[in-house]
Amino acid sequence: MSPVPVVLAGARGHGRRHLANIRRLERAGLVRLAGVCELTPLTEQEADGALPEQSADLGALLDSTGARVAVVCTPIPTHTGLALTAARRGVHLLLEKPPAPSYAEFRRMADGVAEAGVACQIGFQSLGSHAVRAVRDLVADGAIGDVVGIGGAGAWVRDEAYFRRAPWAGRRRLDGADVIDGALTNPLAHAVATALALGGTTRAEDVTGVETELSRANDIEADDTSCVRIGTSCGHRVTVAATLCAERPAEPYVLVHGRGGRVTFWYKQDRVLLQRGGHGPEEYRYGRTDLLENLVGHLTAGAPLLVPPDETGAFMRVVEAIRRAPDPDPLPAGAWHRVPGESRRVVPGVDALVAGAADTLRLYSELGAPWAPRIERPLDGVNAR
Repeated sequence: MSPVPVVLAGARGHGRRHLANIRRLERAGLVRLAGVCELTPLTEQEADGALPEQSADLGALLDSTGARVAVVCTPIPTHTGLALTAARRGVHLLLEKPPAPSYAEFRRMADGVAEAGVACQIGFQSLGSHAVRAVRDLVADGAIGDVVGIGGAGAWVRDEAYFRRAPWAGRRRLDGADVIDGALTNPLAHAVATALALGGTTRAEDVTGVETELSRANDIEADDTSCVRIGTSCGHRVTVAATLCAERPAEPYVLVHGRGGRVTFWYKQDRVLLQRGGHGPEEYRYGRTDLLENLVGHLTAGAPLLVPPDETGAFMRVVEAIRRAPDPDPLPAGAWHRVPGESRRVVPGVDALVAGAADTLRLYSELGAPWAPRIERPLDGVNAR
């Protein structure tokens, strides 16, 4: 099998991880880095090897290189346009999450990709974890009884420079275009997508409503401390809480609550803890399938795609609810402080609130956070309560 020619759009910032992964697969003989699309060309040192063909024009680069796959890791508002540029040329896609900043843009992308007949993988790497299937099998086998709800928790630390890393960082809109770069829609988007996936509610029609509470301690437009509660067609609720202003950074996780026990999944570590009545705690570790490798396997050997667009429709319903919500108000001055010697803001007590939301399926306001707004955004007229 000849290596599959790949073009990477967006090779700096988070794109460096994609570049390193492409080089890894190149060494394994699976792909070939045919080109890089960047506004400013990479240096040989940045390219981590021989410089491929480079251009700021993705369409022209795809035409000249004959690439079969495009990896798109560019600013959120550009995802749909670049994905369709590739799809119209018959080029398959690995599209970084979030796939789009609005549900309308997501549908335009997904429908265009389907019409073009190309494969598209959405870059939720946590959904490549073999633990996702294992947890769903545990639940299906009745290990924890009937599922009553799913919680997600993400307590991360980001300094103020993080929100200046790009013109679109921390923005809800830029130059009239949606961005929606909030805690739950971008840095901790995996917590939302993974919580939905563990409950088997991944498609847009699986979501019956969304409640949002969006706040910000940093001087940004978007939220950095937020939570959502999602109603699902399965009847259980999914509550996910996140902050970028944690007192201490912690591994994000998803918690499946059953009537007879619970399962905790630390999705960055592929680690699962099963707790149930009459048994001691059982811990498992799993492997993970790389999403680009899976896409290549799909093209060359017919392997099923792990994260096609429609399997992220429920996540995009949450993005849309956050987009429609009123802009987050700044937290009052007494609700946060700067860490001495560091350029970051901390919300005291938020670590416990994030964990409490995942544990109880309650929103920040219901857990007693005095600064939390209470905003309910039904989806398509359906009330989440």
